Amino acid sequence: MFDWIKHINKEYPEFWKKYLSKFDHRSKRFITLNLEISGNDPQKDVIFSFGGIGVFNNAIVVGDSFEVIIPQYKYLHDNGLDNEFIIESKQDKLSENQAIEAFVNYIGNAVLVGHRIHHDVDLINEALEKLGCGRLKNEALDIEIMHRKLNDITDRQFSLDELAQFYKIPSADRMTAIDDAYIMALLFLKLKSRLGIN
Repeated sequence: MFDWIKHINKEYPEFWKKYLSKFDHRSKRFITLNLEISGNDPQKDVIFSFGGIGVFNNAIVVGDSFEVIIPQYKYLHDNGLDNEFIIESKQDKLSENQAIEAFVNYIGNAVLVGHRIHHDVDLINEALEKLGCGRLKNEALDIEIMHRKLNDITDRQFSLDELAQFYKIPSADRMTAIDDAYIMALLFLKLKSRLGIN
């Protein structure tokens, strides 16, 4: 039987309490989010890296960015995968717990934007559960759904490359999670304007 008293009185980590305190008003800040992940099953898959870029007042805020690698050595070893990209990368490297805390501190109450964002949110929520936290409270927008709504399309899906091509956004030379987050930010600005989202 679920113990509501225990649940209500649960002592959350300090960073999570600060995060929860930020939702007394709606944010005008958007963050385009991309995760490099091993798959879409939150129970068994892991996050390798985060990339996030802020969008505010219809502009990409280059200084408002977040990028970190999570060296998931055990996952890579157990699955026979190469970890050279982790060793060679100059990006910040944090443990999964540190990366999740840093990410939560970064996003605050911003609206999250991504491509099939629900997969990313599910994986983040799974990692948050391991830390004794709740689920993300941020609103989320999906650029693929925005595109389909704008063009009245219900019967097909679009990859990030297809969306970039459709809106004439160069998408070559993407190497990291933040490169995709930048493409998403450009797409989001176009879609946001055409859909009349403030």
